[in-house]
Amino acid sequence: MRYLFLPFIILFSSVIYAQTDQKIYDIIENISEDNLRKDVQTLVNFGTRHTLSDTISKTRGIGAARRWIKSEFETISKNCNDCLEVFYQTNLVKKGENQRIVNDVNVVNVVAIQKGTKYPNRFIIMSGDIDSRVSDPNDFTSDAPGANDNATGMAGALEAARVLSQYKFENSIIYVGLSGEEQGLFGGKGLAKYAKENNWDIIGVLNNDMIGNISGVDGVIDNRTFRIFSEPITTSETDPEALASQARARRFYGGEVDGISRQLARYTYNTTKTYMPEMNPMLVYRLDRFGRGGHHRPFNDAGIAGIRIMEAHENYTQQHQDIRTESGINYGDTFEHVNFPYCKKLTAVNAITMASLASAPPSPTEVGIGGIVEASAKLQWNKVEGAKGYKIYWRDTTSPTWDHSRYVEDVTEFTLEGIVIDNFFFGVVAVSVDGHESVVVFPNKIMR
Repeated sequence: MRYLFLPFIILFSSVIYAQTDQKIYDIIENISEDNLRKDVQTLVNFGTRHTLSDTISKTRGIGAARRWIKSEFETISKNCNDCLEVFYQTNLVKKGENQRIVNDVNVVNVVAIQKGTKYPNRFIIMSGDIDSRVSDPNDFTSDAPGANDNATGMAGALEAARVLSQYKFENSIIYVGLSGEEQGLFGGKGLAKYAKENNWDIIGVLNNDMIGNISGVDGVIDNRTFRIFSEPITTSETDPEALASQARARRFYGGEVDGISRQLARYTYNTTKTYMPEMNPMLVYRLDRFGRGGHHRPFNDAGIAGIRIMEAHENYTQQHQDIRTESGINYGDTFEHVNFPYCKKLTAVNAITMASLASAPPSPTEVGIGGIVEASAKLQWNKVEGAKGYKIYWRDTTSPTWDHSRYVEDVTEFTLEGIVIDNFFFGVVAVSVDGHESVVVFPNKIMR
């Protein structure tokens, strides 16, 4: 008898599902290092992109930069039969809003929307920051090239749009350049408010801020490790009684490290390890760097899942610095410090995460769990339109990642025999016909 071995194939109910999707590998291959290099150089050549810098000049300042970004998105749209809706989203910030707003300023975001074929109002967002700064955050005239911080993130969003716009997805994708980050996260605040006003259903936000440096001030050179920052619980709830109720539930049932942003971080981690195993994603259980913040925070504040993707080893001599040389050290965020092969890898991380999420059905909205004082854990969830099946995940309570799983077909409840509920955390995802998964949903009700 001969046996046929099919690597990376699982048989479910007489239908063969690939564990991986060739399309995702193709997306990785199609990210262009040359395009990233050209885009970062173009952004650097605007001299400064400070939020309060020149908006009239055709060659210098944030006005010229955002017009160029918009024109690039429009060119990308022409190359995909006008598949992108490109527009400015503007927010007026008045002088004195904080110490870094010394004049009235229009904080202008550049938005490009690739509408989904089935769920046009469900969005996964990739953002980069347009603006830059030097040592004095209120100096809006000096050269502030902002090559790594954050021309790399902006170039990554443009390149992701070039590649992903050649495909069709069930869910929508938004590529955006956000302004006003260095002055107080005003671009993110404005877009989060705009999203709420327009009833956008946002799957999550991938904030890319500094994705091009591999040589850290700590002496480490590393072109494979990157950080994924996420806060444990994201909530826009303000009712004290509701907050107290949630806190009591977490005390008895867990979930203090299982908010929606944390699940988005784990999704990015898992997608990277599946399709780019040479990379080393580093989950950081914190909103951002110690005492600092990024453009995902305003979305978190609005109750939207958001994470920060960035290099693992920063070099502070090249970050928020006047261009100068002191004691043999060249200070300043200049072009020659950017490592473009690494920038390409992190752009690919974003692209494949968005492609996977954009290909997945919605997550279940209700996940119940039971099995108290029993030998088995019981899960129950609502049926999801477009889901071929579901996957139950579980992990040790001290593990940062979902380490065990069980796929089930078209059912809405399942018992994990012999898995004691006390010893693990659990979650459920919906799975598409071609194997793409939604974000994990942590149980949100108890089955007695």
